[in-house]
Amino acid sequence: MSHPRSTIPLSSIAQEVHDIVDAEDFRDQRVLIIVPDRTRTAPLQELFPALRNCLAPVARSLDVLVALGTHPPMPESQIRDMLGIDSADPCNDVGLHNHEWDRPESLTTLGTLSEQETQELSNGVLAMEVPVEINRRILECDVVLVVGPVFPHEVVGFSGGNKYFFPGISGPRLLNFFHWLGALITNVGIIGIQDTPVRRVVDRAAQLIPAKKRCLAFVVASDASPYAMFYGTPKDSWRQACKVSGQVHIKRFDRPYRQVLSCAPEMYDELWVAGKCMYKLEPVVEDGGELIIYAPHLKEISVTHGKLIAEIGYHVRDYFTKQWDRFKHYPWGVLAHSSHVRGSGEFIDGVEKPRVTVTLASQIPEDACRRINLSWRDPDSIDVESFANRQEDGILLVRQAGEHLHRLHDGVSTCPVPA
Repeated sequence: MSHPRSTIPLSSIAQEVHDIVDAEDFRDQRVLIIVPDRTRTAPLQELFPALRNCLAPVARSLDVLVALGTHPPMPESQIRDMLGIDSADPCNDVGLHNHEWDRPESLTTLGTLSEQETQELSNGVLAMEVPVEINRRILECDVVLVVGPVFPHEVVGFSGGNKYFFPGISGPRLLNFFHWLGALITNVGIIGIQDTPVRRVVDRAAQLIPAKKRCLAFVVASDASPYAMFYGTPKDSWRQACKVSGQVHIKRFDRPYRQVLSCAPEMYDELWVAGKCMYKLEPVVEDGGELIIYAPHLKEISVTHGKLIAEIGYHVRDYFTKQWDRFKHYPWGVLAHSSHVRGSGEFIDGVEKPRVTVTLASQIPEDACRRINLSWRDPDSIDVESFANRQEDGILLVRQAGEHLHRLHDGVSTCPVPA
């Protein structure tokens, strides 16, 4: 496939939706549309009105569920703004809902992945019985339509598709299981790879969903204009989108860098999501180098998980695995986030040796950063432009980090990929 040279204009999205989405899939059906929250670049202000115009006349009912995972809930005003719904619009034909991962009464159990299944799916990395919990609204619809972008992703390889079910509208137990599976394999061992053990777990769990499943998957530029859009089953449309994402979202370099300034966009309002500025850049930081997450707007580690992160801090994977009795009772998803942000490294004879220094330049105070095992810099001391055009000096500036994966060309290595 040739590299897409241009994107679909935002003004043409409505026609694109009309051309590729089959309205007959939704006729007389109760329809549940699953969308990302505001931490993903997506042209939802153009996409959703087009879908609403296409589906509302034929569907029996239409509801939207925001795939929060464990992110904080969005106020209805923010959901309406994200979806391009005018404040004066009564929106009587569409129900707007947040996922509620931490309310058992909002969840249902579809079945269980057996110990043998998880062992096979994970290539023997993890073997345990895991219940498949999901938002119970999945049982109250006839057709579920996933609408979301595809990017390289640190846990599953590429985001999108069935990932909008798990972890998007998942219960905590399966979510914790496969996030820790991804952490054991490590970010650099999984990101930007289409077929991964975690993706196989997600796809297997999605087979238990009784509703008919459809997906509008798309690949976007930084301004949210799509390079391409694909409609079909979640698995098929996602695979097509992965091919395009692999071309436009992965930047390859001939050499690693001793210092990387990774600038977090405003949509990353806590480190829980701004950690992507590390995940997407870790492969191009040289051994002993420094990655700076520059986020002068950021005030929170995590609204949902902040207290737990304050207890455990940020550490390399083996810090946890070699002290498992001490940490196994913490939510595994939190442990996974911790090790992904801290990156590759070793824990030998009680001494932790991270491969790179991770520095946070934000509104989070120095003492708080030190307590959670991150380095600190005052964001006011950083002149972003002084990092520009210095690649020959071993310095890389990434102005809008978090979605494009930076990787070395094949044959050039920094951080080791585990077997």
